[in-house]
Amino acid sequence: MRNIIDAIITLIKNGNVNLSDSRVGINRITDEDRALENYVKNLFADTFNYSENERLEKWSEVFSYLGNDSNPHDIMLKNGDAVEVKKIKSDGAALALNSSSPKKFLSISNPMISNACRNAELWNEKDINYAVGVADDNRLKKLCMIYGRDYCAGDECYNKIRQLIKNGVETAEGIEFSATRELGRVNHTDPLGITYLRIRGMWHIENPWKVFNYVYQGNLNVNFNFMCIINSEKWASLENCDKLFELQKNYPALKISDVKIKNPDNPAKLKNAKLITYEI
Repeated sequence: MRNIIDAIITLIKNGNVNLSDSRVGINRITDEDRALENYVKNLFADTFNYSENERLEKWSEVFSYLGNDSNPHDIMLKNGDAVEVKKIKSDGAALALNSSSPKKFLSISNPMISNACRNAELWNEKDINYAVGVADDNRLKKLCMIYGRDYCAGDECYNKIRQLIKNGVETAEGIEFSATRELGRVNHTDPLGITYLRIRGMWHIENPWKVFNYVYQGNLNVNFNFMCIINSEKWASLENCDKLFELQKNYPALKISDVKIKNPDNPAKLKNAKLITYEI
């Protein structure tokens, strides 16, 4: 079972930050979003130097589900984490989550996931690893890996806001509503009664570099910055952390530090975590 430590080791040993090399078939990927997704898959599966057939076979061994544009999540590791891949254009840009609010965990009861995802393996809940990249002209400038439990508040926080807005919309007088999973749907908005209005939420969250700038600022004088934060509970559950410490002996740019991070549900409480950084 491969995990986040394996992905970090692959990143450092491979040293490749060129997204144009993350291919599917014989054609190079021109869409940077899809290229970053495949780059992250190659990190977790260690398949950068594989042929197409070898890569697909290895991916089928490592992943239980590979998502699509309509259904979360982008990646599910067999017996491991879910991975949500997000690309942003600049250091200050926020992550667009669209109609889905931020998630600490991926639950099998999530109505947004597909049946293929739900039935991919025997599971109930998975940690979500947000893999966020800053890319320009097919070159990866920054990559961050952060767990939802350290990044996002609990569902009740976002659901409360959503329900307050939904209730306010639906109690407006003189408007005909119909049941929907969205914030609302207004029917018969014109004299013929043939037009309707869908009211949707568009969630965004500040990127991890802004959120965790109190423990990591990055180096502007290098070509590539990597940051990863793993809370102490998750770190203790990973059986291959020693491999990362061994790798550190040969790669001085790899740093592993003890830090304290804010609890997303209560910033007055601090959590112990590992900060892992690497520069090229």
